[in-house]
Amino acid sequence: MKIVIAPDSFKGSLTAKQVGEAIRSGIQRALPQSELIVKPMADGGEGTIQCLVDATDGRILTATVKNPLGEDISAEFGILGDGVTCVIEMAAASGLYLISAADRDPFVTTTYGFGQLITAGLDQGCRKFILGLGGSATNDGGAGMLQALGYVLLDQNDQPLSFGGGELSRLSRIDTSQVDKRLTDCHFVIACDVTNPFVGPNGASHVFGPQKGATPEMVLQLDDYLRHFADLIEKTRGIAIHDLPGTGAAGGVAGALLAFLNGQLRSGIEIVIETTGLAEAMDKANLVITGEGQVDFQTAQGKTPCGVAQVAQRYGIPVIVLAGSIGNGIDTLYEKGVSAVVSITNKPMTLDQSMLEAASLLEQTAEQVMRIATIPLQHSVNRIF
Repeated sequence: MKIVIAPDSFKGSLTAKQVGEAIRSGIQRALPQSELIVKPMADGGEGTIQCLVDATDGRILTATVKNPLGEDISAEFGILGDGVTCVIEMAAASGLYLISAADRDPFVTTTYGFGQLITAGLDQGCRKFILGLGGSATNDGGAGMLQALGYVLLDQNDQPLSFGGGELSRLSRIDTSQVDKRLTDCHFVIACDVTNPFVGPNGASHVFGPQKGATPEMVLQLDDYLRHFADLIEKTRGIAIHDLPGTGAAGGVAGALLAFLNGQLRSGIEIVIETTGLAEAMDKANLVITGEGQVDFQTAQGKTPCGVAQVAQRYGIPVIVLAGSIGNGIDTLYEKGVSAVVSITNKPMTLDQSMLEAASLLEQTAEQVMRIATIPLQHSVNRIF
């Protein structure tokens, strides 16, 4: 049998590559002669850097950047095996997890560090960028990112703005004379799985602002400030991003990338599938095994197991999903090409215990799944002979 193993990471426990190797070990015990191909996966969020670096034999580097509050931190970014593609997770520099709940204030949090990571990639000679936008602590419409790249945001007195979404209320014009000239040679692919527009009831401020510390009053103000920013963008760039689907991702960063850097919005899992060559690996495969730490109704909304299953479905290949835990609403996955969802837990245990034992649980479950799956084949062979 030829089996393709294409899991996501088990967050807080194993990388996608480690999950894949654990599944490989289990299958080899049941089917030692099988052809096994491991393709680490991600959906554009946490773990995307590690996944793509592992899949392409790339490398991970670090840079000193500003966190959402403007404090210096060390953040990781990846260079893929081709040497010219940089992969960045916005959360590494501008993530919500980098600041305490008490410090969450989208009036002051900035995406400046995210822009610094892009500059770090430019310094490494990269001209193609894959940008994951999940988990941001910001609602500045990408203003901080632009400032880091040389765009000077000015008020009506031609004074530079400070950091944060609150500063957009004072924005009068944008000076582009100091923009990094290397950007003109770059191509930006944005991993974006949300469809929220830049402004309005379903926009960045209303939908994502509260989780970043915005009060109801602040949400209304931030939405007004982003609308003011969008008006200026339309006036100076000729692009109306107000209602464009996806531009509200990461507090409006997607809108800025679209308007200023000609960014291309794409599904995160689609980017990873293309970069890793997953479809090609499935040629003449008999089975695909994928997995994720938590599988539930959200999995069908662009998460890794669903994306992998949809590729396999085109080739008529059955798909088994191994899950750390199974929540409600997995029935929709069966319409997306998933054949079965199997939990790896084999006894009552705490979350901490299951995370600690994830590798061995994956091995054991993969072995048992394959022993069960090959029972009909074994019986037919016995009857023949």
